[in-house]
Parts: sequence; C-alpha cells; structure tokens
Amino acid sequence: MNTVTVIPLFLGNLRGWEWLIILMLILLLFGGKKIPELMRGLGKGVHSFKQGLEEAKHEINKPVDGASDKTDDETKHS
Repeated sequence: MNTVTVIPLFLGNLRGWEWLIILMLILLLFGGKKIPELMRGLGKGVHSFKQGLEEAKHEINKPVDGASDKTDDETKHS
C-alpha cells in the first residue's frame, strides 16, 4: 500500500510566538538601523520585478510589424 506523505509548507505552520522569535532574531542580527534599508531594497526589487513583468506582457501582446502590413494589403486589394 502506497502512503502519501504531505510535507506542510514551512511558513504555514508557524504560530504567533514563533513569528515573534523570528522577528527578534532578525532584529538582533541586522540591528534597528539596517532593517529599513533592507526593506527599502526589497521594495525596489519587487517594484522592478513587477515592471519587468509588465514589459514582458506588452512585448507578448505587441502585434508583429509584418502582420499589420499584410492585413493592410488585403484590405486595399478587396
């Protein structure tokens, strides 16, 4: 008989006091002055990632130059 082992997500199993301990460790490791700089860098990284996704969407949805010429020629000859 096969048994399926479900591995829970690491962050999904944390409770309130565990988050508090993690936050205290981060504060001790980086100090109070470095945390805003880290968050600012993280925010800039997320922003540039989203901007890259938007640019990729525009490139994918952009019509090909040759396809627009072909439809114009077909309408002129009809």
